[in-house]
Amino acid sequence: MTAPTPPQRTRLDVIDPALVGERLARLRAALDEAARAAGRTHGPAVLVASKYFEPPAIADLVRAGATLLGENRAEVIAAKQAVAPAGVPVQWDYIGELQSRKVRDFAPLVTRIHTLASDSAVRKLRALADEGAAVPELLVQVNVAGDAGKGGLAPDELPAFLETSAGLPVRGLMTMPPLATSPDESRRWFASLRELAAAHDLADLSMGTSQDALVAAAEGATVVRVGGLLHDRAAWERLFPDG
Repeated sequence: MTAPTPPQRTRLDVIDPALVGERLARLRAALDEAARAAGRTHGPAVLVASKYFEPPAIADLVRAGATLLGENRAEVIAAKQAVAPAGVPVQWDYIGELQSRKVRDFAPLVTRIHTLASDSAVRKLRALADEGAAVPELLVQVNVAGDAGKGGLAPDELPAFLETSAGLPVRGLMTMPPLATSPDESRRWFASLRELAAAHDLADLSMGTSQDALVAAAEGATVVRVGGLLHDRAAWERLFPDG
């Protein structure tokens, strides 16, 4: 059986905050349960991919409990931050392809970058550090499956890349496994990333999305990335068939 093609998501201007809040609560509980069943102390943080939500929906999204947001479009981060409700602490991460020419523009706006994988981006980030500017926490993207359709370093490139990145705040690793017909097919890739991180004394693991978040939690993810799951019924029922 071939892997399903990811559906095209519509970006929303309006959401149902009550529904999103309920789903976030259930998802967090399920992640905790999956992690504890695997002998871990707690589940991963839930990062909501804000690419699915246009600026008018951001305030309700935050009020619903989505206080860790990840954006993949550098040019819209500031606009979305501007409409987040005052008085609610929100962490913004960057989860899109990291283009070195844009690093200087958005690095001051985010707490963490999930997709570091090029020497050119390292040079841009080091230049910021040398100027005394704050540098976001960094996760190195690793293509543990060797999937030609995904970005990231090959696992055997990681040691040299970490040497190149020495002195920068590299905290962990991120991966995107190949499309799969079953969430459990991603398990070996998540386990491989966990082992790779442990070998290099890196604590943070960004892995797992809407379709395989529970497997990622069991394999040691510290953050999972979800989006359409929170408002799309079909995506929700794929993860929770009982509704």
